[in-house]
Formats: sequence, C-alpha cells, structure tokens
Amino acid sequence: MSATLDTTPAGGISAQPAQDILLKVSGMESAYGRIKALKGISLEIARGETVALIGANGAGKTTFLRTLSGVQPMSAGKIEFDGKDISRLRADQRVARGICQSPEGRMVFGPLSIEDNLRLGAYTRKDQEIAADIDDIYGMFPILHTKRHLPAGSLSGGQQQMLAIGRALMGRPKLLLLDEPSMGLAPLLVEEIFNVIRMLKSKGMTILLVEQNAFGALGISDRAYVLEIGQITLTGTGQDLKENESVRAAYLGM
Repeated sequence: MSATLDTTPAGGISAQPAQDILLKVSGMESAYGRIKALKGISLEIARGETVALIGANGAGKTTFLRTLSGVQPMSAGKIEFDGKDISRLRADQRVARGICQSPEGRMVFGPLSIEDNLRLGAYTRKDQEIAADIDDIYGMFPILHTKRHLPAGSLSGGQQQMLAIGRALMGRPKLLLLDEPSMGLAPLLVEEIFNVIRMLKSKGMTILLVEQNAFGALGISDRAYVLEIGQITLTGTGQDLKENESVRAAYLGM
C-alpha cells in the first residue's frame, strides 16, 4: 500500500450546521517516545453519521482511536465532544460522556462469563436499565444469550467480536468506535458483523469505523477519511472514495 494519493486537504464537513457536529478533533498529535504516530489530525463527525477511517497497517488508525478514547496520551491538539472540550478527561470520564470503543483484537475478559463482560461495559452507569440493555444485546446476538454463563474465552473469534461490540453498546454510546471489527473473521461472519453495523446506523447511532476491509467500510459509510503515516490525506463520501482511482489502487486492490 505504498501508492501516494493525489489529495486535497481534509477539511471536515463544513456544510453541516455547527449544532450537528458531535465530534471535532483539531490538530491531534500523539507519539510513542520520539516516534510521532499522529501528526496534526483534524476531522469532524456529525451526529448520526457513520464515518470510516481507512489506511494501511502502521498508518495510525488504532493510535487515533486510543488517543480519542483517552488511553493513549495526546501531546497536542484539541478534542471537542458534544459541545465540550474533553481533551484533558481521563478514559473513564470519556466513556461516561458517551465515547465507547470495541477495540482491535476484541480484548474480552476471557475467564469471566459473557454476561459479566457485558456488565463491565456498563461500569460507568448508575441507572436501573442495565438488565434490559443486556436483554437487547442478547436479542441482537442470540448466540451470546445461549452461552451467557460460559467464559468469554471459550467463544469463537466471531462470537468474541459480537461480545466486544455488545460490551461497547452497554455504555449507551453517543459515539461508537469500532476498531477492525472484521479482522480475522470468515467471510460469512464479516457480512454478519457489517449487517449489525448497518442496523446500528439505521437506528441513528453515530459510528467511527476503522477497517482494513476498505471496500466494506466505504460501502457502509456516509463519509470517510484516508490516513497515511499519521496524517489525513483525503476525505470524501464513501462512494466518492470507492471511485477514486488512487484509493482503488492503494486500498481496494483494483
């Protein structure tokens, strides 16, 4: 994926009214020691949008999500979420504000039961509707209900991905971050996961999708950003980027 894109500056979604912007990231930088992984990323996501972030391995996609979640330190920049500056908030405080992530590699708690994993997704909540939300997750993923008392580590890769998404949804996200949800899955399971994303999108959930399956990600997204070596190099609608010759050559194998 070494092709250089003929790019235009990524300027976000200026056509959207300001009150509709849920997330605005300005000049985000992050580093691992002396290695700068993110080099001034700026992007916006409107409420109810599904936005894809695509790029090759090592481009900084997961680092961006980790920085957005508060797990990875941000060395420069600003994050505004739902009208508030959250740049200095801890990770748990960002979850409480409504930024919930299904991480790369699923990261389920293997020894704990499936149901306990789901309950952990609601650890910032104090309301009385957690049990009802667990039932909703079981309705979405019936296999999790069937195996709810089993250790999460006993699940297949696809089932663990369902659990990771379900756990993130238990936080009642205003913004759902999905990091490589199709990684390592068989084609039928990939389609099942993408159907779940389509369903969430149809319900109006705001989603930021990081995916190496660029074709699938662009097909499901309202807009997308291309990330190369820690920088946004191109942005447009999902359909526009699917038809972009540079994107097709670099990421779609066409």
